[in-house]
Amino acid sequence: MNKTLTITIAISLIILSNIGQAHFQLLYTPESALNQAQSTEIALVFSHPFHNGYPMSMGTPLEFYVIQDRGESIPTKTTDLREYLQPVTWTNSDNQQAASFVAKLPRAITRSIGDYSFVLVPEPYYEEPEDKYIQQYTRTMINIGGVPGSWDKPLGLPVEIVPLDKPYANWVGGVFRGVVIANGKPVPNAEIEIEYLNHEPLIDQAMFDPNGKIEAPQGSFGTMSIRANDRGEVTIGLPKAGWWGICALDLDDGETYNGKDLSVDAVLWVRAYAP
Repeated sequence: MNKTLTITIAISLIILSNIGQAHFQLLYTPESALNQAQSTEIALVFSHPFHNGYPMSMGTPLEFYVIQDRGESIPTKTTDLREYLQPVTWTNSDNQQAASFVAKLPRAITRSIGDYSFVLVPEPYYEEPEDKYIQQYTRTMINIGGVPGSWDKPLGLPVEIVPLDKPYANWVGGVFRGVVIANGKPVPNAEIEIEYLNHEPLIDQAMFDPNGKIEAPQGSFGTMSIRANDRGEVTIGLPKAGWWGICALDLDDGETYNGKDLSVDAVLWVRAYAP
């Protein structure tokens, strides 16, 4: 076979493979349920979390902040975290590299008990094979000390998945529920993709662990697709310890960016613990 044709076919297969994998904006920190305040490391990586952590280059985040609250006992506090962002080149086990970010937050950021919602609004990402942009409003929650805050309240984002169960405190074998919201209203029958963070991020090395935790019996198990019900509610099982990503797709209302279609998605990360 002609060498040029062979290379072309190989590249085409890689592109088609990546189209079949779900894009997920990671906002990763190792643990979600902490007993006391400590410094916190967060990795901001745009990736395919189940399939070998295939990374894609991010632009500079438009917003990156944390909302701290402890129910009604203390006022809600929002802190801009962009000053802590450090650009890194993130790598997976196939030596694919992408521009990403790591934030090393001092203990002062999470010094009080209660809930902490980390929120990322990334720059839209151009998906060349589909000739469109993707922007994923992403939320990851942690809790300090076991005292809950307003974990079940909307944050007022244009699109979001509002928890009906604590995202940071789930047992393996249980379920997690949430409501998909766009512009303050539930989205009936929203399209949902779910992926398990199969390759653990090694933040200090700016890479994914080459060893996956599980092996899927078939390709469709990597990205699981479901629909919300007619009230915008979604329920997922949690059969394995670790982080699970939930992404509600195409919540935009015909939005565009740079003259091309813009898919506006909502991502929520949920942590499950083994008994």
